[in-house]
Amino acid sequence: MKIAYLIQTYKNPEQIYRLVHIIKKSSPDSFVLVSHNFAGSKLEVELLENLPDVKVLSAIGGRGNFALVQAYLEAIDWLLNHKIEFDWLINITGQDYPTQPLPEIEKFLAETTYDGFFDYFNVLSEKCTWGAKDGRDRYFYQYWWSGIELAKWQRGLLKPLRLFLNNIQPWLRIDFSYGLIVGVRSLLTPFNENFLCYGGSYFKTISRNCVQYIHEFSQQHPELIDYYKKTRLPDESFIQTILINSGLFNFYPCNMRYIDWKNSRHGHPAILTIDYYPKLIRDDIYFARKFEIDRDTRILDMLDERIMQTTVQGSCSK
Repeated sequence: MKIAYLIQTYKNPEQIYRLVHIIKKSSPDSFVLVSHNFAGSKLEVELLENLPDVKVLSAIGGRGNFALVQAYLEAIDWLLNHKIEFDWLINITGQDYPTQPLPEIEKFLAETTYDGFFDYFNVLSEKCTWGAKDGRDRYFYQYWWSGIELAKWQRGLLKPLRLFLNNIQPWLRIDFSYGLIVGVRSLLTPFNENFLCYGGSYFKTISRNCVQYIHEFSQQHPELIDYYKKTRLPDESFIQTILINSGLFNFYPCNMRYIDWKNSRHGHPAILTIDYYPKLIRDDIYFARKFEIDRDTRILDMLDERIMQTTVQGSCSK
């Protein structure tokens, strides 16, 4: 049983080093692939690649666009082309952290009958956690990215106009969440009754067979990539849409992560501090986010102590 960890990073090098080191300490046989946006921060590659089975790739950053998915596809392409041995792929960011000894999740995955663990739903159904309207606005419109960043006061000033335009007619959408973007209702989408649009959290644990399928499907269907490049938040739909529509795999609709969206601000999850520790030590949670080493290092110290426990604790079975 070997797990490959894909860590997508752009800030806080000290926290990245710490994350990679704790993964390799808790799971020495794992493979760690760091996909780093060097425009965000400098990273001493040698400090990481001197560790066994650790590789650093360069990636282009971006928020709300296809950059995150592109880096994911490039990472799995690298893993497969370099014939890296792994049974499962877990994707996290540099602001994630394990919450228990990694042999726990290795044991769990070795025994499971599922092919993957992640959130998913039809974006046009009542199960869509964002609401069907937002699901349609995200993935049934093709957006133009202006590159114009708006200040908070500008977004507030233009909010009434945005709400008015987005609710009075079905053809045009404007959004300020990731800079000024303008979307036009797509008359031709890749979605139909046999190929539904699915969504869910970007964070997943999937088997190698799923990774191989994503890789092959993406290469065979560049038109799907081209379409998603013009959608909003494609990272929360692209992979779900490919995997669920395949009908080949058995997925459990939970990503086994802890993220606090109840106390989120401006679309960002809450920063986890030592006060969250009791919520992070459930047996069915293996990772959590977001952590800020400059905000609270004590929570990471406590998690390190738990992760490095020599006694393997029981975990949930699915």
